[in-house]
Amino acid sequence: MMYLLAVVFFVLALGAGYAWGRRASRRSLEAAAAGLRHNALAITTKANHGQEAAVAQLMTLAEERRGLFDALAQSRAETARYRQLVVDIENNAPPPLLGGPGTPDDLKLIVGVGPVLERLLHQLGITKYRQIALWTERDIDAFDTRLAEFPGRIRRDGWVTQARALHQSTYGEPPSMRERG
Repeated sequence: MMYLLAVVFFVLALGAGYAWGRRASRRSLEAAAAGLRHNALAITTKANHGQEAAVAQLMTLAEERRGLFDALAQSRAETARYRQLVVDIENNAPPPLLGGPGTPDDLKLIVGVGPVLERLLHQLGITKYRQIALWTERDIDAFDTRLAEFPGRIRRDGWVTQARALHQSTYGEPPSMRERG
């Protein structure tokens, strides 16, 4: 009987151990599942936070892009305004003729006179070296005020002296005061 009792006790202990083991195993599996759910939630939260940060960065980049496009549009508008000024100056300048006595002199040969100043002088009726060579101090002051973007350039660069030399080298004689008018 003792033997039978020992066997029964052994079977009960084995059954209890098995039940307890299954229960512990189930708890550990539930704990592991809960941990996995927690980790998955944390990963999802981080991913959502990462997406929110990415969306915020995209919004910032979109605003910067809009600002750059605005700056580009302003730059293009400014360039268009300057181009229009040049076109207006060119349209108002008398057309250069192909030779002959009425042909304007190349005023750009005077140091300090570039294409823009030449056009402005043409608009003011100055097309010949002779005209500049015969300027008086009063004429220099008058044209200096008309060329407001280039103050003092006429005297500083010595346009009158240069124009006299260019007129003499081009036409073979110095400009006479009788031609003034």
